[in-house]
Amino acid sequence: MTQERLWQVLDPSWADPRILSALLCGSAAAIVLLKRLGHRRIQQKMEEARRARDLALEQMEKAARRFKRENPGTQTAHILSLPMMELAEKLKEGSLSPESVLYSYMGKALEVTQEVNCVIDFIHGCEDQLQKVKKQKEKGLLYGIPVSIKDHINCKGHVSSGGLVKLLGQVKEEDSVIVQVLKSQGAIPFVKTNIPQTMINYDCSNLIFGQTLNPLNHQKTPGGSSGGEGALIAGGGSILGIGSDVAGSIRLPSSFCGLCGLKPTGNRISKLGVVSPITGMYSVTGTLGPMARDVDSLALCMKALLCDEMFRLDPTLPPIPFDDEVYTSSKPLRIGYYEGDGYFQPSPSMKRAIQETRKLLQELVPFAPPKIDYVVDELFTRGIFSDGAAHLVDCFKGDIVDPNLKSQFNTYRLPALVKRILAIILKPIYPRIARDLNALCGVG
Repeated sequence: MTQERLWQVLDPSWADPRILSALLCGSAAAIVLLKRLGHRRIQQKMEEARRARDLALEQMEKAARRFKRENPGTQTAHILSLPMMELAEKLKEGSLSPESVLYSYMGKALEVTQEVNCVIDFIHGCEDQLQKVKKQKEKGLLYGIPVSIKDHINCKGHVSSGGLVKLLGQVKEEDSVIVQVLKSQGAIPFVKTNIPQTMINYDCSNLIFGQTLNPLNHQKTPGGSSGGEGALIAGGGSILGIGSDVAGSIRLPSSFCGLCGLKPTGNRISKLGVVSPITGMYSVTGTLGPMARDVDSLALCMKALLCDEMFRLDPTLPPIPFDDEVYTSSKPLRIGYYEGDGYFQPSPSMKRAIQETRKLLQELVPFAPPKIDYVVDELFTRGIFSDGAAHLVDCFKGDIVDPNLKSQFNTYRLPALVKRILAIILKPIYPRIARDLNALCGVG
């Protein structure tokens, strides 16, 4: 009865199968067209970002070339060969000028990025910062030191993309706290470096700026997510960089590129003014930290950052300065070691490095990390993806997933029920994958 009344209201021609087929085909074509238009808009935004990067690098090249032309006697090779501690000393005593150091590193950074694609932006305010540094009454601990900055750390007048198209138009109105503190200590942030899309990956690739290569071997990755930093410093284009780390994002690029890196204790360095694709993450603490060529450089950077200015700008941090007495103490340390943690299989080279270090340091204490499966699956993975990765998946709306991230992304976006069913099926064959899938369901 209801159907008869409905057909009375509707035009009888709607019952014609040919018209229904035409309507369905037209709807499908409209959906395909809208998707293509959406992809085209995304591609246009990516092309605009690449053009902006190219223009910024051209500006950087002109500035470096101009300085070289006006100062032909600059000993660029000598400046680039100096360890950071020695360079800082020469800058403070005045035997080297901040200009000669900055423009030497600008020129080298351009050479390195042409080879490995690690620089995504020139911080054009570095020349203004150079003039401010020269007028500072007190020379800070990082006086005249050029610093490279990871993409997602805010710098005034620049974009923090996170490798995502949706963030490309958002020019930041002020520096992050860490950049402000670096500047107050006399440092000169001069470039921003590449990252993987969303930074949840151990490679260094996104569809906006492309793949970054390892300067030691172009067939290899520099690691991630601070891969642009690792590549630039290892290639000699930066002497100090600021990266970030939740699950190895400073430590892995440092290892892959033959550098030193430090993930400080959580809440030691301010994260105000830092873009993150995962918000509300408290059980697993991400942190900012330095990357350099030697340990002394890391210590100098930490000493500079843990200062009154940092604690003033971010009062949520415990106001504990760098303890130089502990760092320089010759008191013997009790150091533990393990060759494998029972979860991640170390490569032969990693085992060999541990064995060689153990022989050099002699009295080390062997130990096994307790409850490693529980820590990795329940505390770490479930802690990071406590919402079942819903917010992370949402970040990809209006974006295209990088091929290097697709397998991860496809796992994250599975419904929780599907993850649980797959975990049950895989448990007898791949118990570790099953536990991981369960953890990716989140909490509650």
